[in-house]
Amino acid sequence: MGGSFGTEGFGGPGRGPGQGWPVTGLWEAMEQLRGVFDQRVGPRMGRGDVRAAILSLLAEKPMHGYQIINEIGERSGGAWKPSPGSVYPTLQLLADEGLISVEESNGRKTYSLTDEGRQEAGSGAERSAPWEASGAREGWQAGALPKAGVALAQAVAQVARSGSPEQAQQAVSVLDEARRKLYSILAQD
Repeated sequence: MGGSFGTEGFGGPGRGPGQGWPVTGLWEAMEQLRGVFDQRVGPRMGRGDVRAAILSLLAEKPMHGYQIINEIGERSGGAWKPSPGSVYPTLQLLADEGLISVEESNGRKTYSLTDEGRQEAGSGAERSAPWEASGAREGWQAGALPKAGVALAQAVAQVARSGSPEQAQQAVSVLDEARRKLYSILAQD
């Protein structure tokens, strides 16, 4: 998808709305763009980070597993949302170590710290929470850029699909200007 889009890409003289790019070519370009942006950004968090995050959250209040997963996601700004496959085994391990207790009510398990768990959580209190690690913050920032890129590509597809030749030309001008501005951001000190 290098270079800029020419007016012939969206429809030239005598072409009506929706007769710009061949639909397959446009969707292939969209899928290629989406594939680039959908790659995981930011560092993968380790098992110790999941453990530390769970202890930190349970030090605040008892929670069930789903709450823990969502809370980590919210606090990391969406950069890190651990999978149930990493959270639930860690909860089981913490229970086996006697650091958390489990109470079941209405088919839902609620986890809370034991006295030993509070001591363990307190020993790591001087460190920043795993979701506050620089990698998680950078991952959020990097995650916002791909989402914006996909949204822009979707808007381009909509103009290509249903815009007039004049609208397509305006879109090309906007995209060319956006590309120039993005490169000027990189050129700044």
